[in-house]
Amino acid sequence: MSALYELRDVIQRYEDRVILNLPHLDVPAGTILGLAGPNGGGKSTLMRLFAFLETPVSGEVRFDGRPSLGREIELRKIVTYFPQEPYLLKRSVRANVGYGLTIRHLPNVNERVNAALEQVGLDPAKFVGRSWMQLSGGEVKRVALAARLALRPRVLLLDEPTANLDRSSAELVRQAVFTARERHGTTLVISGHDHPWLKAICDDIIWLRDGMLSEPVKGIGDTWEPLAPQTKGTAAS
Repeated sequence: MSALYELRDVIQRYEDRVILNLPHLDVPAGTILGLAGPNGGGKSTLMRLFAFLETPVSGEVRFDGRPSLGREIELRKIVTYFPQEPYLLKRSVRANVGYGLTIRHLPNVNERVNAALEQVGLDPAKFVGRSWMQLSGGEVKRVALAARLALRPRVLLLDEPTANLDRSSAELVRQAVFTARERHGTTLVISGHDHPWLKAICDDIIWLRDGMLSEPVKGIGDTWEPLAPQTKGTAAS
């Protein structure tokens, strides 16, 4: 597979502290790449570089064979970022999931909203009319993910997508990620501490420590056993 992202001699620094030091990193198109490592290792900073929300102090980030510098606004339309603590607009579920579609003037908003909700295990008939205030914490996270999936982005960046989710909801997120790649060819980068979950979903995992590529930590060899498929609308939040 050809490289979608190419990082060369990338250094990111906040004041006097070097957060990332990556001489060479490629992300193939259509892959599911995991980012693992301790807190403060540089995972979230790398995600923000991938999302074109930051520019490195030195080095180059190339996207689809071209330098990204000066193209950030354009690229943010096809690269979608899911932060650790996503929030919803103070509106209905339908309005939240459809917001990005509407401002981009994309067609078939209702159909795409319903499909995205189904993708994260939420029955549209039960959820589209609900207020943001009527959702549990897990449902908030899954509605926020549905809003990103509805866009069918070229790249979806997920920062700790299973944090504070129960096992059945984490499994629904795993299935949704696979579906995004299989149906729409989405390239995915996923940062997380749930190493068995990452191993179950990713084609490859890179390990970051002190901002540099590192070797995997010994002893992380557990596997994630997928749960049985659940009936639409009955999944736990």
